Amino acid sequence: MIPFLDLKEINQRFETEFQSNFQQFLDSGYYILGNQVKLFESNFSRFCGTKHCIGVGNGLDALRLILEGYKILGKLKENDEVLVASNTYIATILAIKQAGLQPVLVEADFNTYNFDLTSLKNSITENTKAIMPVHLYGQISPMGEILKIAKENNMLVIEDAAQAHGAKNANGNRAGNLGDAAGFSFYPSKNLGALGDGGAVTTNDDALAQTITKLRNYGTTTKYVNELLGFNSRLDEIQAAFLNVKLPTLDTDNKRRQAIAKKYISEIKNNKITLPKYDGGENHVFHLFVIRVENRNAFIDYLDRNGIGHLIHYPIPPHKQQALSEFSHLSFPVTEQIHKDIISIPISPILRDEEMKLVISVLNRY
Repeated sequence: MIPFLDLKEINQRFETEFQSNFQQFLDSGYYILGNQVKLFESNFSRFCGTKHCIGVGNGLDALRLILEGYKILGKLKENDEVLVASNTYIATILAIKQAGLQPVLVEADFNTYNFDLTSLKNSITENTKAIMPVHLYGQISPMGEILKIAKENNMLVIEDAAQAHGAKNANGNRAGNLGDAAGFSFYPSKNLGALGDGGAVTTNDDALAQTITKLRNYGTTTKYVNELLGFNSRLDEIQAAFLNVKLPTLDTDNKRRQAIAKKYISEIKNNKITLPKYDGGENHVFHLFVIRVENRNAFIDYLDRNGIGHLIHYPIPPHKQQALSEFSHLSFPVTEQIHKDIISIPISPILRDEEMKLVISVLNRY
């Protein structure tokens, strides 16, 4: 059996360093917003190429705190519209709603699973104040066109970079440093995953960084002096310690993912399977390797019989979720087809060559 993702084996590579950092954490006696968080914020901002990184509780909070921060700074207000992908994970949309803003769902592109740019342009109204591109599955959205649209319409661009740690555009700029601000998740299965929940905001906006630094910690800059109606959303000190261990290997791990993806794309030859479009560059870090098949249930049965792990990301589109019933009257044919057909197959930095070859062989025999 080839598991879809073996987090235990991924993290075993760092066990000695984890134990060392954990002991330092215990010895420090400092458990909230200590030196490990400060070190990670410095390391990750340098990695992304941004002036600021603010560690927060999770990826959902990262996006919400960006929006809340811009409301405080007067760049957004209640009920402003935010354009967001109709095929994203629900957290992206929840962040917008929880911040008192209006998500406007935008149809997807069949080839990239990112925004359909024509639909994006057609979704703009006088109330549209921000675009939230999602670098879905690890592939950078078409940021050049998105930034141009945003500039023409005086809109903010907030990246959901939760699946794209380390991805670079053609100019070498990384996800997290392509818009006004970005939200990251360090959920354990991410390319840069903690051993629990965690998240971060990256930005070059000094005022936004200062505001989010207050917001994440009850609205304070000094203990018991509350300037804002804040939240409790702080990157945990021990998770920061683990992330500091793993960050130096992220580029190497991403290169392994890209190498596997190239092998899959060049050697899986089956007209029943639609492979992702990939130009071979660094704009895709393959958090997931997502294929499409027409009869997914039959394909899943076949994978199960042949011992190949799999997951569906995601089985139900946001506008069909009970929690978002206000969108249930909308129709997004491409998104609905994507959610009906997609399935993710094994890809990770510890996937062995023989396992990769077996996946290819099994898929070619389908």
